[in-house]
Amino acid sequence: MAPHSQPALTKPTAPARIARKMHWKRLIRGLSAFALCAVASLCASCSRQQTNLDNSWNHRAAAAYLDERETTWMTYPHAARDRGTFCVSCHTAMPYALSRQAIDMAYGASAPSLDERKLIDNVRTRVTLWKEIQPYYPSQASAARGTEAVLNTLILASNDARTGKLSADTRAAFGEMWSLQETAGPLRGAWQWIEFGNEPWEAPDSAFYGAALAAVAAGLAPEDYRSAPEIQANLQALRDYFNREAAAQTLLNRISLLWASAEIPAVLTTQQQESIVNEIVAKQRADGGWSASSLVGTWKREDKTPLVTKSDGYATGFIVYTLEQTGLGSDDIHVKRGLDWLVQNQRWSGRWDGYSLNRRRLNPFSNPSGFMDDAATAFAVLALTRAEAKTGEKAAVHAALKTSTP
Repeated sequence: MAPHSQPALTKPTAPARIARKMHWKRLIRGLSAFALCAVASLCASCSRQQTNLDNSWNHRAAAAYLDERETTWMTYPHAARDRGTFCVSCHTAMPYALSRQAIDMAYGASAPSLDERKLIDNVRTRVTLWKEIQPYYPSQASAARGTEAVLNTLILASNDARTGKLSADTRAAFGEMWSLQETAGPLRGAWQWIEFGNEPWEAPDSAFYGAALAAVAAGLAPEDYRSAPEIQANLQALRDYFNREAAAQTLLNRISLLWASAEIPAVLTTQQQESIVNEIVAKQRADGGWSASSLVGTWKREDKTPLVTKSDGYATGFIVYTLEQTGLGSDDIHVKRGLDWLVQNQRWSGRWDGYSLNRRRLNPFSNPSGFMDDAATAFAVLALTRAEAKTGEKAAVHAALKTSTP
């Protein structure tokens, strides 16, 4: 979650030597990713099919970037945790799980990639050993447990959506998550959440984002899990929390609430959804993108440097994907302009740029420097694959109507 905020449980015994080794590993991986993405770009240019998006984004390069970053995260010493597991981060691992699966499903992959399988196995291990394994951050044990329970459940529920069957591990993860839902105090209906003073996932208001992720997990779970009688009281407590706290949230948090409302009925009324959408489109920039810095209220960087105000992949991808989830398609002018921005701003490496809300990153080759890019790329992929899926559905309907017309 915030590996730079607290030391890992297992410390390197030779910091200088390990730091040098990690530097060369990152350099080699970067060169490998460059070569892979260059080949992917060439292959993609030879095999594109025409769609409304003209397939002008490179899904192979995006997948290569996401895989490389997940590999880096899984082997990052600061991510190491108890029993040979690693932290499931909000910036890299969780968005990776959702977006990499989206690429698989959109482009017909027969099985998850190696990195996806490693991540799922890691989560299953921690769910299975829940009562024995140490929390991510012992100094914030309750918050670490609440945060991890939500992330574990979201990743497993999303993975189960591939098969349409709710696994025993996912049921266990849901059980752990609901058992940690707060029943009193300001967080009643939500979960304790780690707080390291970092927007957008580890700030004083990030518990609201975590609650939205819990709602998304319940909505994504197959076999109509969200309608199960035994969780209705939990879902109602979650709705009550949203209703009680939404007005005081930043727009970025209310966007996560809009996402949740697309998965769980009665989280927001139609009028409330429209109100958030109106706030969102008012923030769209002239180039069609959005800037995360415009969504976090009066938040300031801890190093006193100015926030980056130009459009970025995280805000644009997250917003476009959320708007799509609520039913808006590429025929909506705001969604279309956002999709156009995403298509035009993918980097050669396959990634989209994101900018830290907390500090200026002076070393672009450090692992933390890529965290916002990881989330930006993941949500850009989710937005673009969703748009392509809807375009394909419309094309199929038109073809069927044309065939059936006398």
